[in-house]
Amino acid sequence: VRVVESGGGLAQAGGSLRLSCTTSGLTEYEYTIAWFRQVPGKEREGLACVRTPDGHKRYADSVKDRFTISSDRGMTPVYLQLNSLKPDDTAVYYCAVGPSWLFTQHPHPFVHYQYANWGRGTQVTVSS
Repeated sequence: VRVVESGGGLAQAGGSLRLSCTTSGLTEYEYTIAWFRQVPGKEREGLACVRTPDGHKRYADSVKDRFTISSDRGMTPVYLQLNSLKPDDTAVYYCAVGPSWLFTQHPHPFVHYQYANWGRGTQVTVSS
């Protein structure tokens, strides 16, 4: 399984970026595809996820008003639109693929070690 993120870069505070996640080699029909981010020295933080093939979405409360996950019927590429960026959004952003049942976990679907397949990440840097 291969997971590849793209679209990161440098943005000014208040600006926007769109990240893309593509996958190959998946053999099942149903997955949870999630976006995480990580700052050195901090825990990996879950942001948003989509379930294939129904395309249902969930968000972390911390970003639900600014970030939007999208896809075509839950299939890749999966996009993460980052709006109203803040310097605190500076991080490496990762896409991860896990089993479908992760999507309905409570309190949230973002337990990072439950996702088996990860990309290498894309750097997002937001300047003030």
